[in-house]
Amino acid sequence: MADLTTTIDTHLAAYCEPDAERRATLVAEVWNPEGELIDPPMEGQGLDAIAGLGGAVVTHYPGHTFRRTTTVDEHHGYARYGWAMVAPDGTRLWLSGRYDSEVYVFDTATGALVGRIATDPSPHGLAVWPQPGRYSLGHTGNTR
Repeated sequence: MADLTTTIDTHLAAYCEPDAERRATLVAEVWNPEGELIDPPMEGQGLDAIAGLGGAVVTHYPGHTFRRTTTVDEHHGYARYGWAMVAPDGTRLWLSGRYDSEVYVFDTATGALVGRIATDPSPHGLAVWPQPGRYSLGHTGNTR
Protein backbone atom coordinates (compact mmCIF):
# COMPACT_ATOMS: atom_id res chain seq x y z
CA MET A 1 0.00 0.00 0.00
CA ALA A 2 1.25 3.48 -0.87
CA ASP A 3 1.93 6.08 1.80
CA LEU A 4 -0.79 8.68 2.45
CA THR A 5 0.94 11.47 0.51
CA THR A 6 1.28 9.26 -2.57
CA THR A 7 -2.37 8.25 -2.18
CA ILE A 8 -3.50 11.90 -2.10
CA ASP A 9 -1.29 12.82 -5.07
CA THR A 10 -2.67 9.88 -7.07
CA HIS A 11 -6.24 10.92 -6.21
CA LEU A 12 -5.57 14.48 -7.40
CA ALA A 13 -3.97 13.16 -10.61
CA ALA A 14 -7.00 10.92 -11.23
CA TYR A 15 -9.37 13.84 -10.81
CA CYS A 16 -7.82 15.62 -13.82
CA GLU A 17 -6.90 12.61 -15.97
CA PRO A 18 -8.55 13.06 -19.40
CA ASP A 19 -8.29 9.38 -20.39
CA ALA A 20 -11.27 7.61 -18.78
CA GLU A 21 -9.55 4.21 -18.64
CA ARG A 22 -6.41 5.65 -17.03
CA ARG A 23 -8.57 7.68 -14.61
CA ALA A 24 -10.45 4.51 -13.56
CA THR A 25 -7.12 2.72 -13.00
CA LEU A 26 -5.82 5.55 -10.79
CA VAL A 27 -9.06 5.66 -8.78
CA ALA A 28 -8.89 1.88 -8.25
CA GLU A 29 -5.31 2.22 -6.98
CA VAL A 30 -6.26 4.52 -4.11
CA TRP A 31 -9.97 4.09 -3.34
CA ASN A 32 -11.83 1.31 -1.56
CA PRO A 33 -14.47 -0.19 -3.92
CA GLU A 34 -17.20 1.06 -1.56
CA GLY A 35 -15.45 4.39 -0.90
CA GLU A 36 -17.44 7.61 -0.88
CA LEU A 37 -16.19 10.97 -2.12
CA ILE A 38 -18.12 13.98 -0.87
CA ASP A 39 -16.88 17.24 -2.32
CA PRO A 40 -19.95 19.49 -2.50
CA PRO A 41 -21.65 19.95 -4.78
CA MET A 42 -20.37 16.59 -6.11
CA GLU A 43 -20.79 13.19 -4.48
CA GLY A 44 -19.95 9.68 -5.59
CA GLN A 45 -19.87 6.23 -4.00
CA GLY A 46 -17.91 3.36 -5.52
CA LEU A 47 -15.07 3.33 -8.01
CA ASP A 48 -17.17 4.03 -11.13
CA ALA A 49 -18.93 7.00 -9.51
CA ILE A 50 -15.69 8.50 -8.19
CA ALA A 51 -14.01 8.11 -11.59
CA GLY A 52 -17.13 9.70 -13.12
CA LEU A 53 -16.71 12.76 -10.92
CA GLY A 54 -13.21 13.14 -12.35
CA GLY A 55 -14.80 12.94 -15.80
CA ALA A 56 -17.07 15.85 -14.88
CA VAL A 57 -14.05 17.89 -13.75
CA VAL A 58 -12.20 17.16 -17.02
CA THR A 59 -15.29 18.14 -19.03
CA HIS A 60 -15.77 21.44 -17.21
CA TYR A 61 -12.07 22.32 -16.84
CA PRO A 62 -10.16 20.69 -19.71
CA GLY A 63 -6.40 20.67 -19.23
CA HIS A 64 -6.55 21.97 -15.66
CA THR A 65 -4.57 20.22 -12.94
CA PHE A 66 -4.80 19.95 -9.19
CA ARG A 67 -1.64 20.48 -7.16
CA ARG A 68 -1.17 19.63 -3.53
CA THR A 69 0.16 22.80 -1.92
CA THR A 70 0.93 21.55 1.58
CA THR A 71 2.14 18.47 3.35
CA VAL A 72 -0.55 15.94 4.30
CA ASP A 73 -1.71 16.03 7.92
CA GLU A 74 -3.50 12.88 9.15
CA HIS A 75 -5.52 12.73 12.34
CA HIS A 76 -8.39 10.46 13.50
CA GLY A 77 -8.74 8.80 10.09
CA TYR A 78 -8.89 12.04 8.11
CA ALA A 79 -6.27 13.51 5.83
CA ARG A 80 -6.01 17.29 5.56
CA TYR A 81 -4.04 19.04 2.85
CA GLY A 82 -4.06 22.18 0.76
CA TRP A 83 -4.68 22.10 -2.96
CA ALA A 84 -5.01 24.44 -5.90
CA MET A 85 -6.45 24.04 -9.38
CA VAL A 86 -4.30 25.56 -12.09
CA ALA A 87 -5.20 26.39 -15.71
CA PRO A 88 -3.27 24.50 -18.41
CA ASP A 89 -1.26 27.59 -19.30
CA GLY A 90 -0.72 28.49 -15.63
CA THR A 91 -2.56 31.80 -15.96
CA ARG A 92 -5.43 31.03 -13.59
CA LEU A 93 -5.50 29.69 -10.06
CA TRP A 94 -8.86 28.45 -8.74
CA LEU A 95 -9.40 28.44 -4.97
CA SER A 96 -12.45 27.73 -2.84
CA GLY A 97 -13.67 30.12 -0.14
CA ARG A 98 -14.21 28.39 3.20
CA TYR A 99 -16.96 30.65 4.56
CA ASP A 100 -18.01 32.58 1.47
CA SER A 101 -19.71 29.79 -0.55
CA GLU A 102 -17.81 30.69 -3.68
CA VAL A 103 -14.76 29.82 -5.72
CA TYR A 104 -12.23 32.52 -6.50
CA VAL A 105 -10.28 32.72 -9.74
CA PHE A 106 -6.97 34.60 -9.62
CA ASP A 107 -4.70 35.79 -12.42
CA THR A 108 -1.33 34.23 -11.60
CA ALA A 109 0.66 37.00 -13.28
CA THR A 110 -0.94 39.91 -11.43
CA GLY A 111 -2.59 38.27 -8.44
CA ALA A 112 -5.84 40.00 -9.39
CA LEU A 113 -9.16 38.38 -8.58
CA VAL A 114 -10.73 37.84 -12.02
CA GLY A 115 -13.73 35.68 -11.15
CA ARG A 116 -16.12 34.51 -8.45
CA ILE A 117 -18.35 31.45 -8.79
CA ALA A 118 -21.19 30.76 -6.33
CA THR A 119 -21.10 27.28 -4.74
CA ASP A 120 -23.01 25.13 -2.30
CA PRO A 121 -22.63 26.49 1.27
CA SER A 122 -20.95 23.28 2.49
CA PRO A 123 -17.52 23.65 4.10
CA HIS A 124 -14.72 24.54 1.71
CA GLY A 125 -11.51 26.35 2.44
CA LEU A 126 -9.20 29.05 1.24
CA ALA A 127 -5.92 29.02 3.07
CA VAL A 128 -2.57 30.69 2.60
CA TRP A 129 0.57 28.90 3.77
CA PRO A 130 3.60 31.16 3.61
CA GLN A 131 6.73 29.38 2.52
CA PRO A 132 10.24 30.80 2.43
CA GLY A 133 10.37 33.18 -0.50
CA ARG A 134 6.86 32.51 -1.81
CA TYR A 135 3.20 31.91 -1.01
CA SER A 136 1.32 28.72 -1.59
CA LEU A 137 -2.46 28.93 -1.91
CA GLY A 138 -4.94 26.09 -1.61
CA HIS A 139 -7.97 24.37 -0.18
CA THR A 140 -7.97 22.52 3.11
CA GLY A 141 -9.04 19.12 1.79
CA ASN A 142 -10.48 16.56 4.16
CA THR A 143 -10.39 13.02 2.82
CA ARG A 144 -11.39 9.88 4.61
